[in-house]
Amino acid sequence: MGRGQRGIVAGLHPDGHEDHGVGAEEMERRLLEMGFVEGARLAVLMEGLIGRDPIAVSLDEMRVALRRREARAVLVRRDR
Repeated sequence: MGRGQRGIVAGLHPDGHEDHGVGAEEMERRLLEMGFVEGARLAVLMEGLIGRDPIAVSLDEMRVALRRREARAVLVRRDR
């Protein structure tokens, strides 16, 4: 998803997205703690200049920043 796009969290799929020693279970736990739960509404607010990293998203009523490699583990259904 790019800046300005909106969607709904459909689930998490952290398998294969190991982050410098952080396993799939740990990544899933971290994302859940940040609020990436099924049904949460999100919108991409900003992307970093270099490699479009990090990403700032609006997640329900809060703002969250995450790395692109973490964002790849979030399954999103686009809002129409």
